[in-house]
Amino acid sequence: MKFAPGKSGNPRGRPRSTGQAAKLRRAIESDLPEILAAMVAAARGGDVAAAKLLLDRALPALKPVDTPIVLDLGEGLTTAASAILAAVGGGSITPDQGAKVLAALGSAARATEVDELAARIDALEQREHQ
Repeated sequence: MKFAPGKSGNPRGRPRSTGQAAKLRRAIESDLPEILAAMVAAARGGDVAAAKLLLDRALPALKPVDTPIVLDLGEGLTTAASAILAAVGGGSITPDQGAKVLAALGSAARATEVDELAARIDALEQREHQ
């Protein structure tokens, strides 16, 4: 049987908890307390892999949080880049923040170049058509 275009053969989708992960969860559900106790005991006994697994699940890695920064970038791209590098060197912004601001400055420089090239091309075309 062929389904009409745009019509699902299973409009409600696959039922929840029917995949392989759900089957595994159900299979070990009754043994979970013992499994966890064994993992904790192994970690306490010096098993680094067990400790890492437990810690990764219980305490996920912290993600860096950017804070807003205010920089006086002055006039021109070179002055702005120097101000960013001075801020990183002076410790007022992190190296990661400096890299992000420098990347944004590079993108702005490329956009400016494209605008300037487009203006030059338009000027050349205007002169040619006169």
